Amino acid sequence: MEATLYNQKGKEAGKISLPESVFGLSWNADLVHQVVASMLTSARDPIAHTKTRGEVRGGGKKPWQQKGTGQARHGSTRSPIWVGGGVAHGPRNDKNFDRKVNRKMKAKALFTIISKKMRDGEVLFVDSVSFDAPKAKEAREVLSNLGSIKGFETLATKRKNAAYIATDTKNVGVEKSFGNFSNIVVDELRNVNPVTIMNYKYLVITNPASSLATLSAKLS
Repeated sequence: MEATLYNQKGKEAGKISLPESVFGLSWNADLVHQVVASMLTSARDPIAHTKTRGEVRGGGKKPWQQKGTGQARHGSTRSPIWVGGGVAHGPRNDKNFDRKVNRKMKAKALFTIISKKMRDGEVLFVDSVSFDAPKAKEAREVLSNLGSIKGFETLATKRKNAAYIATDTKNVGVEKSFGNFSNIVVDELRNVNPVTIMNYKYLVITNPASSLATLSAKLS
């Protein structure tokens, strides 16, 4: 399996061989849904919190005697049926939403999504992206150059979630150069996950010779 390799000027720089185990998988909607839903659930940070009848203030004294008043019997004003009482089955910020996802399942879901993007023409391979100094102007030129490639025209114009630029190692200069573009995110390829990659239309992989080895290692 081969793909075209480009430079940051948008010109062809050769061909690159791709592993079928990463870029040639068939679509598996059930696996992707299970992994993505589990990751989103695990990432929940609950804020809403209610008190139970054992946590609200007061209510230690029986409101009135058990019999003889003609009213319903009550033992405490902290009961959920009283105004100011505790809440039954309300939201709690100490609830654990974590779901376990096996490492190989997560990797397989990631490769399934990448394979789908590859078939849809949304994966771009660039030999390298570098700047002498962090410059947003130069980063804009790179986006324009890459946007001139057939099939990636909206990379430079899409206003939201345009591209995920994956580098082989941490590159502070590149991260700072693209830091002012809200539609672009730059991160190491080893940090890519199914949830993140699904939020962006294009996947731009730089230095693929070393990046792909890091990607394939996720299954080993």
